[in-house]
Amino acid sequence: MTKLFIADLQGKDEVESIFLVKIINTMEGKDGRKYFNIILTDSTGDLESRLWQYSEELERVVTKGSFVRARGKLNFYQGRKQFIITQMEKVNNDQVNTDDFIMKATQDPEVMYKSLLKIVDSLSDVYIRDLLRNIITDGEIARRLKTWQAGKSIHHAYKSGLLEHILSCTELALILSKHYNVNHNYVVAGCILHDMCKIYELTDGVNVEYTEEGKLVGHLVKGLELVDRFSYKIKDFPHYLKMHIKHILLSHHGEYEYGSPKIPQTAEAYLVHLIDLMDSKMGSIEMIRKTDSTTGHWSGFVKHLDRIVYKSELPFYPEYIQDEEPHHNDDKVVTPKAQPQAPKSHKPAEPKTSMAKMLGGFKVDE
Repeated sequence: MTKLFIADLQGKDEVESIFLVKIINTMEGKDGRKYFNIILTDSTGDLESRLWQYSEELERVVTKGSFVRARGKLNFYQGRKQFIITQMEKVNNDQVNTDDFIMKATQDPEVMYKSLLKIVDSLSDVYIRDLLRNIITDGEIARRLKTWQAGKSIHHAYKSGLLEHILSCTELALILSKHYNVNHNYVVAGCILHDMCKIYELTDGVNVEYTEEGKLVGHLVKGLELVDRFSYKIKDFPHYLKMHIKHILLSHHGEYEYGSPKIPQTAEAYLVHLIDLMDSKMGSIEMIRKTDSTTGHWSGFVKHLDRIVYKSELPFYPEYIQDEEPHHNDDKVVTPKAQPQAPKSHKPAEPKTSMAKMLGGFKVDE
């Protein structure tokens, strides 16, 4: 069977393909009848689905993380794609190509990894440089860093998303540290290490979950352990330098109500918090623009952003609007007929560069 990808499905299509079950819940209608509320997914996005025919067998064998062959019809409900399933059966993992079901970063992880190493090698503080190099060149850490997600579902929640987020933050650190005249060595260290221990907090693969260590300890505390573990291997590693790096890691969530045990109390720590916040929010918006299935310019309501998002390209005028007919009478008012250039598709183009590179010439006018 040819794999049909969710992003390519059109309204009123008859659909039969293999999908990954992201969420499956047994619901009860007003008439007391049970049905399945399902979110199917693949490497291109999610698909809201309903299976009205309840089955105890399906409830028993199909769970979150199962692959299923589903047949039905694609409709639109309140402007969003909705798949009404008529038949569904579980499929063995060895019958699928898992790459079809894992969303990936747009950049090659090996290229991103080399870019990160290059930034580390350029640092002027020898202790911070050695600490970061020792950490990211550790065999197991490097392996995980190249493949792990940055989150379970909110931002950069796709294969190699953690490395993409860390590199983007680090590139921003170089630009904004210079602009705000703060020590770039600490800001780079914070941007590289702040989420590094997501590699211990989350699992890998098609069904990402929190590990026991992630639930009980978390990436903030694991980050401190990581700094201690590798700084002890460097002779005479300065105590106060390590203390300030730890402060940056402990405070990068910014506010107590967001799970931060400390709030940022140095310029470097505060800048790391703001860079992380900006990159995570912009990453979320980019993902919404690429995967939201609502028709039209606007997304559905995004709970973690507490808003709907305008998905289409904004109007762009590379040239002045020209009248189609010349003016023969200066007193005659001619209404321009030209319209702003609008995108031909509601799907935004893939980003061609990182936020940091777009800000490469960033300058504030006095």
